[in-house]
Amino acid sequence: MAARDVILLEDVHRTYDLGSTMVHALAGVSLRIQAGEMVAIMGASGSGKSTLMNILGCLDRPTAGRYEFAGRRIERLSHNELADIRNRHIGFVFQGFNLLARTSAQENVELPLLYDRSRRRRDPVQAARAALERVGLADRRQHHPSELSGGQQQRVAIARALVTEPSLLLADEPTGNLDTRTSIEVIALFQALNAQGLTVVMVTHEKDIACYTRRVIELRDGRIVRDEPLTDRRDAAGDLAGLPAA
Repeated sequence: MAARDVILLEDVHRTYDLGSTMVHALAGVSLRIQAGEMVAIMGASGSGKSTLMNILGCLDRPTAGRYEFAGRRIERLSHNELADIRNRHIGFVFQGFNLLARTSAQENVELPLLYDRSRRRRDPVQAARAALERVGLADRRQHHPSELSGGQQQRVAIARALVTEPSLLLADEPTGNLDTRTSIEVIALFQALNAQGLTVVMVTHEKDIACYTRRVIELRDGRIVRDEPLTDRRDAAGDLAGLPAA
């Protein structure tokens, strides 16, 4: 059976009116991302990759063109409907972790469930514990961010993204604040999640990180200039095992 499209963009444009000038952040982007893919979106500053990520995450709307998420026309939906899709179907991971400093890892991970209006009756405490166990931090759930390393903080952020059981994980420069070993540890986790069937789309400017994905999409001046599968994809767990002991 053919894989279904999680993301379908057809001739998507995004223009910003800055008063004295118009900025064409996206200038006719068309792409498909199927369930189970792991994709890197690359490009220089100003290429349009952040704008594309915001549209994929239903944080912004195209000025023109078509965007379907799991078969639903996104540009036609209300703000509340977009919020519901974000909460139920999309997990977000950011470069800066975005954790609440005075809140435990457990409580940080529970947070998205407080905004879940889908009536899926789940115990937030149990769901957060399961998400933290999934990223290998079950024993750190009562620690605050200041008591965790950068890599552990990013794992908490990933657990928070997973707690709503999304079908798509969007990661914006997820290794940008991490050293080499910790970056590979995080990417190994992404690869493991992808192997379990989670669709992963990651914005990165690092070629050394993109080589762990299955497909690379490169933007320049708001257009796709490269879209190809990786035939020599690297294995993060294997690379991690080959590094000197910390």
